[in-house]
Amino acid sequence: AISARSWEGDHFLRTRNLFTMDVQLPEFFTNFLDASLEKVYALEPVFEPTVVLVPDFLKEIVKYLADLIGFDVPTLSFTVAIYLCYVLGGLMNFIPAGKPRHIANILFGVFLMQFTVGVQWMHQLVNAVVTYVMFLVLPRKTAAFAVPAFVMTYCVLGHLHRQYINYLGWDLDFTSSQMVITQKLWMMAYNLYDGDLIAKGKESRAAKKCAPFALKDLPDFIEYLGYVFSFTTVLSGPAYEFSIYKQACDGSHLYDANGKPQGEIPSNVWPTLRPFLLGLFSMAAFVVVGGAFPILDTEDPQKNTPYVTSPEFLEKSIFYRYAYMWIGLWAVRQKYIMAWTNSEASNNIWYAGFEGFDDNGKAKGWDNANNMGIWEFETAPNVQTMSKEWNKKTSLWLTRYVYIRTNGSLVAVYGMSAFWHGFYPGYYLFFLSVPLLTFCERLGKKKISPYFSKEKWTPYGILCIISTSVATEYMVAAFVLLALDRTFDYWKSMYFFGHIGCIVFYAVLSVMPTPKPKGKKA
Repeated sequence: AISARSWEGDHFLRTRNLFTMDVQLPEFFTNFLDASLEKVYALEPVFEPTVVLVPDFLKEIVKYLADLIGFDVPTLSFTVAIYLCYVLGGLMNFIPAGKPRHIANILFGVFLMQFTVGVQWMHQLVNAVVTYVMFLVLPRKTAAFAVPAFVMTYCVLGHLHRQYINYLGWDLDFTSSQMVITQKLWMMAYNLYDGDLIAKGKESRAAKKCAPFALKDLPDFIEYLGYVFSFTTVLSGPAYEFSIYKQACDGSHLYDANGKPQGEIPSNVWPTLRPFLLGLFSMAAFVVVGGAFPILDTEDPQKNTPYVTSPEFLEKSIFYRYAYMWIGLWAVRQKYIMAWTNSEASNNIWYAGFEGFDDNGKAKGWDNANNMGIWEFETAPNVQTMSKEWNKKTSLWLTRYVYIRTNGSLVAVYGMSAFWHGFYPGYYLFFLSVPLLTFCERLGKKKISPYFSKEKWTPYGILCIISTSVATEYMVAAFVLLALDRTFDYWKSMYFFGHIGCIVFYAVLSVMPTPKPKGKKA
């Protein structure tokens, strides 16, 4: 965890920057930031006594195991926490529905936070308390703006803090959980606002679209904290709606008001086992394949030139280099899939991932906590499909509470997504590049697709899958390389083929005639 200890010696002096390793911030500004952060870090002893749920012997066991297998303590703690969720999820099946389950979610979630990031769990508590007060005192319309602004600002400051003290480094801190809580409280702010609009009979296209998640009243504080600290989502998501969480706790998606099953309750064994096995595969793939195809320098990924832009690597042919990068990026995303699939499994084990029954008593499915359509993503014929299948719940958050609230502004969506991720230049280079693909796809759909079958597994469909993968993997490299110079060097080594290809494609198609709809005469 980040604390005052992170500032000792050369480490802090060497990383006092935000956007590049070569350009230092002005001294007067760094002095101001240093003094401010020292005051914040001085509060650590004050809040240290709040870390009461993790016994010392458990910390010692994790430290011993980390030394034994060669892992760092934060990484091992996070991995252990993910698998502890299975045990805790199993226990939830024996906890009575209602308030006891909300309390259990609070205790389990706080335990996991304290186990992984220690005293930094207080950031989540501060967010939760301040936001709840805002919900209590502000009009719903005002809160729908103020709450998202507050939680996103807190998230942004967390990203900037980590970027400032450890540029291009990696520390397990509260920011991952802050990204999740930002989505949760943002969604709740609009859920309450939508509920208010619907109750007053006011016309709102957005409120109607999100009506299933609208809240008439603010949840009580225990329910609210249970949602914030819900143990199966607090570490790495996915952030689903409060209404889904509440149904899982009160059992209303399984039983009617008389306590009778609304349908034949399906077994949770395969819905739990399937993502668990996928998670094991992803973890193994990340370790084995990622180790064989490293993108960054293996000795010092933070300071040294990335392997994919090193002189040794650049001696290879462009086809070899691109294929290598494609495999390396595939391996990188396995760590996210590993976290999401295990979260899905731990939700499904206590039926939080179960969607309930339709009006005919038929089970709907298990999509509540599913955050990744792996096959659909890997074989996506366009960026739109790819975006929907990757980090699904984040995509829904952006769609429901950014896109349709800004009259369909892609700029707002990509901009908010970039802010939410952080401030490394690579994020913005990626989000500024993706619209090129989107524009090309829209034009291609208009001028080329009408000549071919709409079926996915046809020669044209397969060509779309390949071209989407090739172009996207080229651009998403910025998301891994992060730094401006690293990303530029990589794209330069690839002769900027992704950007140039999009521009040429768009220019050529712009002068092509648009085919007339079938059935219409010339």
